[in-house]
Formats: sequence, structure tokens, C-alpha cells
Amino acid sequence: MRIKLLFFVWLALGQATAQTVKENPTPLILFSVNGKSVSTDEFTYLYRKNHLKKEDYSEKKVNEYIDLLVTFKMKVAEAIIRGYDTTASYSKELRSYRKELIKPYIGDKSQVDLLAHEAYERMTLEVRASHILISAKANATPADTLASFSKAIAIRERILKGEDFAQIARQFSDDPGGKTNGGDLGYFTALQMVYPFEQAAYTLKTGEISLPVKTRFGYHVIKVTDRRIARGEVEVSHIILRTGTADDKKVRAKSFEIYAQLQKGRPWDELCKEFSDDQATRNSGGKLRPFGVGALAGVPEFEATAFSLHNPGDISDPFQSSYGWHIVRLERRIPVPQYDQVEESLKRRISRDERLQLADQRVLTEKLDAFGFSEQNQAKEELLNLADTTFTLGLWKFRGNKALLERTLFSLREQNYLVSQFVSYLIKEQNKSTQSPRVYMAQLYDGFVMLKLDEMEEDDVIRQHPEYRNLVQEYREGILLFTIMENEVWNKASQDTTALRAYYEKNKERYEAGERVRARLFSTDDSVFLDVIKKRMASGDSITRQELRKFKAVQGPRNFAPGESKAVDRVGKVVGVHITKVEGTLYMVQIDNLVPPGIRTLEEVRSQVISDFQDYLEKQWVEALRTKYPVRINSKGKKFVIRELTKN
Repeated sequence: MRIKLLFFVWLALGQATAQTVKENPTPLILFSVNGKSVSTDEFTYLYRKNHLKKEDYSEKKVNEYIDLLVTFKMKVAEAIIRGYDTTASYSKELRSYRKELIKPYIGDKSQVDLLAHEAYERMTLEVRASHILISAKANATPADTLASFSKAIAIRERILKGEDFAQIARQFSDDPGGKTNGGDLGYFTALQMVYPFEQAAYTLKTGEISLPVKTRFGYHVIKVTDRRIARGEVEVSHIILRTGTADDKKVRAKSFEIYAQLQKGRPWDELCKEFSDDQATRNSGGKLRPFGVGALAGVPEFEATAFSLHNPGDISDPFQSSYGWHIVRLERRIPVPQYDQVEESLKRRISRDERLQLADQRVLTEKLDAFGFSEQNQAKEELLNLADTTFTLGLWKFRGNKALLERTLFSLREQNYLVSQFVSYLIKEQNKSTQSPRVYMAQLYDGFVMLKLDEMEEDDVIRQHPEYRNLVQEYREGILLFTIMENEVWNKASQDTTALRAYYEKNKERYEAGERVRARLFSTDDSVFLDVIKKRMASGDSITRQELRKFKAVQGPRNFAPGESKAVDRVGKVVGVHITKVEGTLYMVQIDNLVPPGIRTLEEVRSQVISDFQDYLEKQWVEALRTKYPVRINSKGKKFVIRELTKN
């Protein structure tokens, strides 16, 4: 529904864009509604933004817009009187819009955009690294976490003093692979390792030993051993002879026999189909999906061989992996694509990756530091301890020591925020939750801190960019307008079926129509299927449910007036089954009978009746608002805006 809000606000006031308002030193009042004034500056700002054609700048057009804006402000005034601007849903929605509107003013670039560019830059470089992992569970006690960190620090010190990294990895690493490969992870690129590990690997210099890096697996001591320009991806086909319980010597001999036949010119696809043990690819020439460096880290021999081939059609010598004996043919090499070719896929991956959450947390920490955030932990703990099961039911009330309410909870720029302020926020925002009461309250506490941080940041923007205030005002009033229109007009017209039918009965003469046809429409792209169904229907047979599901769409049976369906119009008013084609789609039109001229039923014109009823309700409501909210128009202000907007 909120998509409608944007359209409705743009329709009423114009698209909200960051434009500077030229304000008079002492702007005149144009009109007031319920004691709230609209200045000539606000009016001319809105008018110029919504009227781009030269012919719109006439006295008649300006007067029409004054009436439109007066009506708009009356509706907003009524919404405020009803308290729509005090609801939690209103506050949440306005905060969401403000967050987007303020971005151009604070240079807040999307973290997804920044991380996508960062990932792409790293995709152009392959890093080889080794690591030693000291496990630390996410729910470990502080003492256990400290013990893991201290062990990682001690290991790093030993390496810095000259001990061999690989040997230490084999002895101490909790990564099972470290026991055999000395911690060597081979080459990798962006989005193949957890983000903190990737960040460290791409930051370290070759040969440098990192401080312990915390990931969800524990603490890593990392050593970068090489860097090289990324080689992109390769697409290969393969023939594999699995060993398993088979005699390895016989399998090896067979692979060389196949290789010899390839050298003599026997077709690859033929040999693949005959001998390859990969059931998924043997009938398609053994072709695999393209892959990049690190994608087959579990089969390093395969990856190394695939990347060693240079020209499409090159065939490798037989080689062995833990899965068996392989022969690989290069199909194509795929260089790292341009950024715009992978931008969308990168953003999709990043939006699901932990790096986005970590980046947002880093930005928030930096912002809190910049605003001098300080927290009174004892007051916070005492309040969190009051969270009970009533809080997760949305029924919580403060029952603690009243002295706690007057204590400072946190500060921003030396401005203190009291426990009482947060308690008021809690009572308003609480809802049913499946989380534990304490965790849920802590979550709302973080939201309250963010709210006050955003408000303070917004105050800075308003002082520096007054036009931003106008943008927020437009969206604020737009939300209120949408909500009250929904309650007063749209929902009443569409949901009150008794009132809708009464309106139809009173105005049914509006819905007269000429001769119509009673018909059903079936659409498909399958001409053969359609011919079969037409013949059956023409002979009196009905269509089965299974056959109905084969059609792209089925409409009716209902009455069709001229102009409502191109397919019906094309076959004419002839009873029977017809086939026609409209804009590339085949239609079967089954016309049952002709409907004589007369008043259309409510079911036929429901959407039109709803629209007309909405217009009626809105006019009645606006008349009531004009009585409730007398409008005062300042003649001097009106003359000023007319002169200002028509002088050119």
C-alpha cells in the first residue's frame, strides 16, 4: 500500500526532490487552516516544483492550485486531530523515509554499493595465505574467549621469533586441514572466505603475520605468502575414472589408454560417453560450469590442471586426485568481467553476506564516537532487569523504583537522555515478541539510541540545508494524507458492500451499456492444442480441469461490452467458438449468447462503481471539513503569489 503513498503524494504535491527554497526575510501568510499557516514561500516552492510548463503560470492555474493545497491541508489537519501522527506505525514509516531523504545531505553512500566495489577490486587480485586457527565458540564464556585469544597471541610470538609457520600449524591449528597442509589455503579471491579473514588477507603485506583475527570460527593467525593478478574463470570438460575400491593401477592404465585414443583423433564426446564415471555430464561431453580460483579448493590438482591449459581444445595429461583419474579439456578462459556486468550479482551476494552487517556496525560505531556517545551501564542494567514476560506480550509497565526514572541513561554531545524518556518509548513501541524479555528490551534500547542519534544528525542538516526540512514536511504530510484517505474514502468504498450497492442502485442509470456478448476467453501459444479444444467444444464437450491449467489465462464467463476485449471485438457478435490472434497471443472465444442493451450489473462494473463511490465520499467529506475548518486566505499573500508566479 505504501507504494500508493508515493504516487498519491506526487499526484497531490509533486515528486519530492532536494531543491533549495528561496525564502523571503519575512514571508507573507497565504492562508491558514485550523490555525496553522501556509506561507507564500511554501506555496511558490511547491508550485514551481509541480508545474514545469510555461502555460501553467497563469492566474487561473495558480488559483486552482491554492484550492488544491487548501483541501490537502484540511485533510492533514483532520489526520492530526485524530492522532494519526502519534501512532507507532506513523513514526516508523516517517523514520524510514527520513533515513533515505537525508542521505544526499550527509554523504551517506550505500554500504552495499561500497562493499560491491570493494569486492570487485579484490576480485582482480588473487591472494595465497596460510592460517592457524584457535577455535572459540560464539557462545563461549569471556574466560574461554580470552584463553583462545591468548593462545593465538603466544603462537604468533613464536612465529615472529623464527619458528616455522607450517610446523606450528600442524601442531596447534584446530583447522583439520592444517594437520596435512601446514595451514596453506592456496589462492583465493573475494567472497570465498568469511569477511574478517578476507579483510585481513587483503590488508596484510606478503610475508606479514597478522594479529589474531576473530571470525565465527575462532581466532586466526594469518600469513600472506603470495599475490598475483586474478586469472578469471575457466570452463572445462572432463572425463573421470573413479578409483574407490577399484584397482588404482588398472584405472590409471585405462585413463592413459583413453588419452592415447584422444591423441589418435577419436572424438572426445564419444570417449566421454563411453568411459566417464560422472553420470551427470557424460552424455553432454563432460562439460562443467565455469569456476574460478579457490572454487575447487578441495580438489587442488583439478583446479591447477584446468588453469594450466591455455587454448580452447587443449587436453591435459591424465592426472590423479582424491576422487580418481581425470583428463581435462579446456573449453574457454573467462577473464574478470567489467564491474557493470557483475554489479547486480555482487550486490545480491553482499546483501546476504555478513560483511554488510559488520560494515553497518562499523559505521554506527564511528558515528556514535563522533557524537560523543556515553552510556550509564548501571542504569541500563537496572532497567533491563525489569523486563518480564509482560514485555513480550506488549503489556509491560514500569514498576521499578521511581528514582530510576530520573537517572541518565546515555548522553549524546553532552545532552542527557533519561530513563523516563526511554520508558515512554518502550510503552509506545512494545509489541508481542518471541524473544526473551531482556533481549527484546535491549533491542528496543538500541533502536531508541539510533532514533536520538538520527534526530541530532537531522538537526545539523536542517541548520545547514533548510530545504531538507521541506522535504521531510512533504513526506510527513503525505503519510498522514494517505492514512486518512485510506480510512475515510478508499476502504469505505471497497469494503462496505451494503453502502456500495446502495450507491449503485441510486446511480445505476450511469452504467447503461449497449448490446454485449456473454463469453469466455482462453489464451495460449499452442495452436495445435487450441485447435483440438475448439473442435471438442464445438461438438458440445466440456474442458477438463487438467486442460484448463494448460491455458495461460482464462476469463469469464461474463458480459463483454465493445472495447473491453480486443479478442472479443475481433470475432464479432456471433454465438459459437472462435479462434483469433491479438498481439502475438492466440485466443479462443466462446460466445454463449448476446446480451441486449440495458443497465450493467454491479458485478460487471464493480471497479467503476467503487471509483465513483470513492469520488462521492471524498466530496462529501471535503464539504464537512470546510465547515469544520474555516479557511482564512490573506488577500495580500494571494496577490503576492499570483504576481510572483505570473510575472514572466
